[in-house]
Amino acid sequence: MKKPLNGEKPFAEGFHGPNLGYVIELYEAYLENPESVDPEMRAYFESAGSPIVEEVENRTEIGGVTPSSGPLEKTLAAIRLADNIRTYGHMAADIYPLNDHEPEKKLFELSNYGLVEEDLYAVPAGVICTDAPIPLRNGHEAINYLKSMYMDTIAFEFHHVYDANEKNWLRRKVESGSFKISLQKEEKTKLLKRLTEVEEFEKFLHRTFVGQKRFSIEGLDSMVPLLDEIVAESVSNGARTINIGMAHRGRLNVLAHVLGKPYEMIFAEFQHAPNKELVPSEGSIGISYGWTGDVKYHLGLDKQIKDENTTVTRLTLANNPSHLEFVGSVVEGFTRAAQDDRSSKGYPKENLRSALSIIIHGDAAFPGQGIVAETLNLGQLKGYNTGGSLHIIANNTIGFTTESRDSRSTRYASDLAKGYEIPILHVNADDPESCIAAARFASEYREKFQKDFLIDLIGYRRFGHNEMDEPMTTNPLMYKIINDQKTVKELYGKKLLNQSTITKEASDKIEEDVLNKLKAAYEKVPADKKASELLNPPETVEKGLPDINTAVPIDILKKINQELLTWPEKFMIFNKLDKILKRRMNALEGEGKIDWGHAETLAYASILHDGTPIRLTGQDSERGTFAHRNIVLHDSNTGKSYSPLHLFSSAKASFAIHNSPLSEAAVLGFEYGYNVFAPETLVLWEAQFGDFANSAQVIFDQFIAAGRAKWGQKSGLVMLLPHGYEGQGPEHSSARLERFLTLAAENNWTVANLTSAAQYFHILRRQAAILKREEVRPLVIMAPKSLLRNPLVASTGLELSEGKFQSVIEQPGLGQNAEKVTRLVLSTGKMAIDLVDHLKNIDDQEWFHLLRVEEIYPFPMKELKNISSRYPNLKEMVWVQEEPKNMGSWNFVEPRLQQLAQGSVEVTYSGRRRRSSPSEGDPNVHKKEQARIIEEALTQEARGGN
Repeated sequence: MKKPLNGEKPFAEGFHGPNLGYVIELYEAYLENPESVDPEMRAYFESAGSPIVEEVENRTEIGGVTPSSGPLEKTLAAIRLADNIRTYGHMAADIYPLNDHEPEKKLFELSNYGLVEEDLYAVPAGVICTDAPIPLRNGHEAINYLKSMYMDTIAFEFHHVYDANEKNWLRRKVESGSFKISLQKEEKTKLLKRLTEVEEFEKFLHRTFVGQKRFSIEGLDSMVPLLDEIVAESVSNGARTINIGMAHRGRLNVLAHVLGKPYEMIFAEFQHAPNKELVPSEGSIGISYGWTGDVKYHLGLDKQIKDENTTVTRLTLANNPSHLEFVGSVVEGFTRAAQDDRSSKGYPKENLRSALSIIIHGDAAFPGQGIVAETLNLGQLKGYNTGGSLHIIANNTIGFTTESRDSRSTRYASDLAKGYEIPILHVNADDPESCIAAARFASEYREKFQKDFLIDLIGYRRFGHNEMDEPMTTNPLMYKIINDQKTVKELYGKKLLNQSTITKEASDKIEEDVLNKLKAAYEKVPADKKASELLNPPETVEKGLPDINTAVPIDILKKINQELLTWPEKFMIFNKLDKILKRRMNALEGEGKIDWGHAETLAYASILHDGTPIRLTGQDSERGTFAHRNIVLHDSNTGKSYSPLHLFSSAKASFAIHNSPLSEAAVLGFEYGYNVFAPETLVLWEAQFGDFANSAQVIFDQFIAAGRAKWGQKSGLVMLLPHGYEGQGPEHSSARLERFLTLAAENNWTVANLTSAAQYFHILRRQAAILKREEVRPLVIMAPKSLLRNPLVASTGLELSEGKFQSVIEQPGLGQNAEKVTRLVLSTGKMAIDLVDHLKNIDDQEWFHLLRVEEIYPFPMKELKNISSRYPNLKEMVWVQEEPKNMGSWNFVEPRLQQLAQGSVEVTYSGRRRRSSPSEGDPNVHKKEQARIIEEALTQEARGGN
């Protein structure tokens, strides 16, 4: 081994601390040159009596030392004890306010290491701890010092962090004691005032609005000053946007005190009184209101903070439904959007320090909800990294009525984070100064390493799950302790009195002032409870989308196309792909054909040309699941990538494309959050197959479909969901179109199932055009699979340069003789193309007309009415679909077709019978069923399915 450099503290791989390796290196240096080591260590080695390296190689397992009287063996045992304190000290720490967990101190009993107390006096302190800020005279003092650092009201877990630099930084931070804080008198008084505000706010709500749910913070009161400190530290480090995600526990208190939502507004919400006019004129507070609204403990808030230098920081608490942890992914999307500069071409330029996400978890939810693991996995990925998030577990040690032993298989609620190498700090919520120290520790780590950090804030829940619940019925032992537990404000106030930091009179004055402020705010709330009004969507939402010109002049399209098909001369594209791309060279000429992927690329390029940034993510999105997109090219010799859209000369905004992890819920939540926070950006999420969206149903239901109605939260997110029956079984056939139609109301989104490349081109450009308008809404596209290369779907350049999006397409060549048409055959997506393909087998085509419904919601009633009115002898309208009768579009369109028919025309169905599974598993059965459906639709005797 090399000699240790002066001041160097070597780290022995495989051990928890630096000291064993340090001793070995010192010993080898001693053997080579005794004068090169410290006199104390030289004397120790001279008295050790046996070769230290040999002893180390023959050592027993940690904690299993055989008693021996040799000084070297005693030293090695002391080192093992020190390492155990570092690794397992949290098991004996004072981190439980209720004192309902027995500290596991037996692990650290000297007898387990073959030691007695006198042995430690003979061990040099330098082999135990080298970072203490005070001189340590021997191993006894060093061991006690480590216990005081690792077994107090803050406990640490970072053995699972693999990076040696991070681990050493964390260790030195702890063992130097620099994480501890010493507050000045004014700071302590300020902290007591904050705790008083937190407690009295909850008590006031409890007395004034008896029996109303509020999901109080009580038992975790220190979370507010902890958040205060994180915000202050982050702003000091340069963050200009701070986004917070949390569930309902303590939310009202965080709104009132961290974000500054006026008390009177919160009281008005309890009173069911109008509160919009109660927003004070000073400051900038933005509260989102939808027309249906949400309960008060789900609402979010935006606030702008100005410091003495007039620097503005945006502080946001995200709106959150009751689906607990899902908001974490949304907040991560908020934060990445705030960090990205999308103003120039190429990938957005990132400034990860400009924004911070704080995610507050529940102790039962953190290990219990899979979305947590999905979101944590995004942390260090290129397309989703936010420079480290600060996680807080609001640890009540109970979930609803379930105690920890029944809700997780791990020791701590935080253990999931170990798999992602996230440092964990457990802190006793009844020690508010330690909570502030934890906040500073976390902020400093995030600033230095740009990685996630987790604070497990361990407290309790003073009342039941909500204020109408009696917890003694299910958790009697725990609540006997809680009922006798003094509040953190009382404990801290008594501590300050004992320290003579504050007088009883001053403490009483703080409480009196807080109460007076609460009473004054309550008096501003209107006394008369006005009846709640039924609100409708704003006119801009109800009137639908405007008519927008989405055509692009052919000369611009040709120029774009030429540039996108140009790459460096020595860049070698896989030969098959090279031939496919080169076919696009003349696709815009004359009768040339543009397939789906080509139309998409041209749409993106033209949108970038117009100055709208784009972000596209999904599993395998760079090439496309069906190898149809190929926006990012790879050199077949070197593996290097080249992306023409990133170098596109006339682009006036950024283009980001990322292959996502194998996640739906977290990634979709992230993209939704990104779009909400960056509304000028065309954000697209692509499912590998449409049925993968099943895993993200909470994001669809609670955020995308209803977010604007509940919270006034606008989104223009695009979702591409491959959908279509190709005989490949039930799992990859259906994107569950019926679910999106069931959720469709109040123009909350557009649901489309397209049949041409030009339609796709125009609907993307229309979506980009409405992003900044009040009429904006999400777009759900049932994307094709087999249609991607079907010539019947390809379009001409003229359709891109002169056409526009059509909600209904009439089949060319049909329906010309209006007197003879007796049947309208309506369908959407792949089924429509299958019907068109079958026309070549039919001689008599005059008696029916084919209509492709491209936009299913909003349903094109006006367009269909105009078409049907042309046919005086119309007898029936047939809806044709691949999906079973209880799925797909039928249940949605049938009443609308009945309204259109007005009783004079029969409305029938052609498709699969009602099924519990989306499709057949046998491809031959599929083909027979498909043939039957088509034959039934295009023959004189159409019959409805069962």
